[in-house]
Amino acid sequence: MKENQTKLSIALVDDHILLRDALANVVNGFDNCEVVIRANNGNDLIQQLKSKLAPHLIILDINMPVMDGYETARWIKENHPDIHIIVLTMFDSELALIRLLQSGVKAFLKKDTHPKELLFAIESVMDSGFYYSQNSSGKLANAFRNPGKSFTTYPVMLTDNEITFLKFSSTEMTYKEIATEMFISPRTVDNYRDQLFDKLNIRSRVGLAMYAIKNGIVSF
Repeated sequence: MKENQTKLSIALVDDHILLRDALANVVNGFDNCEVVIRANNGNDLIQQLKSKLAPHLIILDINMPVMDGYETARWIKENHPDIHIIVLTMFDSELALIRLLQSGVKAFLKKDTHPKELLFAIESVMDSGFYYSQNSSGKLANAFRNPGKSFTTYPVMLTDNEITFLKFSSTEMTYKEIATEMFISPRTVDNYRDQLFDKLNIRSRVGLAMYAIKNGIVSF
């Protein structure tokens, strides 16, 4: 936490005022959190940051006018890299989430999430910078929650081809494009993916990308 502050300061960036205010009521109801900025879009956030202290964490929508969540996340990454970001979204497209990873976001929640999970996500992000809540990724989320525990402590050996596949999986390339880039068949790409799902106990492409980031295989 920042000096002389007893609560986590949080900014909400969403152009839907009713939803944003309802979310503010939820967040302010947490004992250790306080909403200090409410912004309509990324540009509004930037303007407010000129006259206010930077928050510990930003809860960010994706679809907004003027400056959307992707642009906002990139700006935060470049200008305030110490601010953590949670994206609230109705999208669950793996390529969309990977695009957000590239923009510096490492925490995702669906908009219909329960307040208890929101609080858990906030605490996880402040602990380790990561939170990912899709089904079957519980062990992944727990590993990110504990910054002293790395996947590399497990006896998992990756082949050179699996590492190369992990790198490409952390981009916006389709699996077909990855196959072309690696000079292998789409079926072989599927085999690499399934092998890594089993080895790492991960069941989504976003989970693979977050594993690659956590272990220094890729960096954004």
